Amino acid sequence: MLSCELCQSGTGEILWRDADWRLVRVTDVVFPGFYRLISNHHVAEFSQLSPQARQRCVELLAWVEALVIRHLQPTKINLASLGNVVPHLHWHLVARFDWDSHYPSPIWAAAQRAAPQEELLRIGALIPALDAALTAGPA
Repeated sequence: MLSCELCQSGTGEILWRDADWRLVRVTDVVFPGFYRLISNHHVAEFSQLSPQARQRCVELLAWVEALVIRHLQPTKINLASLGNVVPHLHWHLVARFDWDSHYPSPIWAAAQRAAPQEELLRIGALIPALDAALTAGPA
């Protein structure tokens, strides 16, 4: 659709894609471990996918989550599919750390503190290896 932001662009650096999905890294200095899994088909809701496509989506989310955990060792992974602003099926997968600026609140809430710069730099240094593993695609 011409008016859909996710149909028009990758909204981040595309790391991997197939005919149905694409994975992008969101450039966010406050949340360096932020990824989106985006449907290549313009559907608004998870239930609009075929059962096979829903299963594939869950498998891809688990693949990304496992690699983020392995590489970044976050305190928690936040996984959300909202679509209130852009009604195109996509999942936010965000590595969260107990030191991040918003923890334990959602990333869309008000910041509770400044994130320690040394921790942001440490996680930022791990991102290239994580991105390389994601670019290789699921096993």
